[in-house]
Amino acid sequence: MHCPYCRHTDSRVIDSRTADDGSSIRRRRQCPECNRRFTTTETTSLSVLKRSGASEPFSRSKVLVGVRKACQGRPVTEDQLALLAQRVEETIRAQGSAEVDAHEVGMAVLDPLRELDEVAYLRFASVYQAFDSLEDFEAAITLLRAERDATGVEPEPAAAGD
Repeated sequence: MHCPYCRHTDSRVIDSRTADDGSSIRRRRQCPECNRRFTTTETTSLSVLKRSGASEPFSRSKVLVGVRKACQGRPVTEDQLALLAQRVEETIRAQGSAEVDAHEVGMAVLDPLRELDEVAYLRFASVYQAFDSLEDFEAAITLLRAERDATGVEPEPAAAGD
């Protein structure tokens, strides 16, 4: 690590702490040449491989944009969406790979979105899984009902006006 003050090619770590809920490490460093201190933050890189073959850094905000569209007009808060995006990132990072397919990111969205709002889930799944007939929707709804019946958990009623 180069010193930002004198550009010396080495530094000594004085203190390390986790930051951002454990997703990064904050290190306090000291330059042996000029003795000045500075802070660095280390994070693991996570890349998404797109269908076009291009690779780009994972972005929670891109997950939020897609999910927000599916949740438009639904009783879902921004905090719930932020938690969903965090869960998606944690799921992807837990796979242990530095690069994941965009398809895997979409698949990681489906389960938490289904738990959050079934209508938003159907909207997202219809685009993501390329539903092209009423039968596709019927199959997805049948699966949702079967899972609900198996768990015995009823969804919360939608707010008035939905």
